[in-house]
Amino acid sequence: MGVKAMLPSYELGFYALVVTCAVLYSGSGIFEASRDSMNRKAFRDGIKPGWHYFGRKMDVADFEWVMWFTSFRNVIIFALSGHVLFGKICSMTVPQHRAVMYMIYGVLAVLGSMGPVYLMIILSHCLVLYSVALAKQKWLCYVAGLCSLASFKVEPFGSWQSGFVTGAFDLQDVLFYGGCTFTIMRCMSFALESSKKEEGIYSIFDLLKYNFYLPFFFFGPVMTFDQFHAQVSTRELRRKDDEMKNIRVNALLHAGAIVAVDIFFHFFYILTLPSDLKFVNRLSDWSLAGLAYSNLVYDWVKAAVMFGVINTIARLDHLDPPQPPKCITMLYIFAETHFDRGINDWLCKYVYDHIGENHDNILKELVASITTFAITTLWLGPCEVVYIWSLVNCFGLNFELWVQKFFQLGPFARLEAKLSGAMSRRIRAAFGAVNFWAIVLYNILALNSLEFALLVTKRLLVMGFPVSTLSIWFITYCGVQLIKERERILAIEEEEKGDKAKVE
Repeated sequence: MGVKAMLPSYELGFYALVVTCAVLYSGSGIFEASRDSMNRKAFRDGIKPGWHYFGRKMDVADFEWVMWFTSFRNVIIFALSGHVLFGKICSMTVPQHRAVMYMIYGVLAVLGSMGPVYLMIILSHCLVLYSVALAKQKWLCYVAGLCSLASFKVEPFGSWQSGFVTGAFDLQDVLFYGGCTFTIMRCMSFALESSKKEEGIYSIFDLLKYNFYLPFFFFGPVMTFDQFHAQVSTRELRRKDDEMKNIRVNALLHAGAIVAVDIFFHFFYILTLPSDLKFVNRLSDWSLAGLAYSNLVYDWVKAAVMFGVINTIARLDHLDPPQPPKCITMLYIFAETHFDRGINDWLCKYVYDHIGENHDNILKELVASITTFAITTLWLGPCEVVYIWSLVNCFGLNFELWVQKFFQLGPFARLEAKLSGAMSRRIRAAFGAVNFWAIVLYNILALNSLEFALLVTKRLLVMGFPVSTLSIWFITYCGVQLIKERERILAIEEEEKGDKAKVE
């Protein structure tokens, strides 16, 4: 049935009431647990004094978030502000050479922050992969690129290369591996796009301009070479209607999100609590489910803020970067699940869609998903947790297709055709609720720990059955219906826009 199937307003109102009450009840349990655990010795490293006027300690378990917005805040603001100012001057004076200016500023910023040895490591990998691109053989580009990526993700090669970079500061490892691995992905995109070019090849200068665009360099997102090259080569720089207004609004929203997260961490210790399984095991099933879900929501907020800030700067440079990831609250389908849209787009273009084609063939889909998750495993860094994460998510993606194909068989298709659109939507939402929690449980093990994921699974599916299991499933069903309603409204709006465009 179509996505436009409508439900009665009173039914949707009931769903919204159920979800709101459930979130408040679960949140109150997490709040009480955070308050009671504020002075526990086991949480000494994760909970530190916060803003003094709140009179409460703060969850500081996320090392990266704390570093970005405390000790390295001024450095980041200075570097990115310099890029914006430098880019604006270049766009106004020499728009045809702005990519070169971005590259020069990026090289100088990398040199100043990480040193000349690090810059030489980056340039050496760029040179190797550019040399491979000259052969214009796709298989060779994949082999060379994945070998280069493995040299940073597999020991002892990663430690050997990082050992050349002297100095020590808190974010050095994050910047080292972030810059190197994103460089490899960009170089692979360059090589693969060069292999498609019918005549000649892009120059190494094009590769350096692409790789050393500072906002994307250390943390992404990855923008494929063909998109970046086309956009940065545009000489006529024009803004769309209300584009600057949208940029300003997004900048304010991201600043507000940063403040809101800091305030939230004074009252809800969602990152520190899972580190003590004995304490967490005393929580109610509702609070435990809320704790697992809130960890995924926070990871989305973190990615949305980081990529949002970077994307805002890229838009000031007249680029159209990959969008932030889709909110985890809106996800109940494995095929739409990702936390980095840039990497997701890269994998889809060069691996998943390339092998799986239209994703209707079960065997091709299996090969495409296994290959995609194998490369993702290498990208994340091979270890036990990543192996398990890749395995279960690969299974979830394929199982979703198998179930879809099964229910498309004649008897089921005819049965659904006899149902009303609203009833079909209700049945699909019931399955979507199960899928939603599969996504949560499969991803929480990578964000927290395998032990925490197993504890949540055992409590919700085994010890909590049937009361907690069915209650949480029904609440999730209500949430999926609200998501489907939003999708219905967006589909109608898109159709209206398309009709207006045809009339004009």
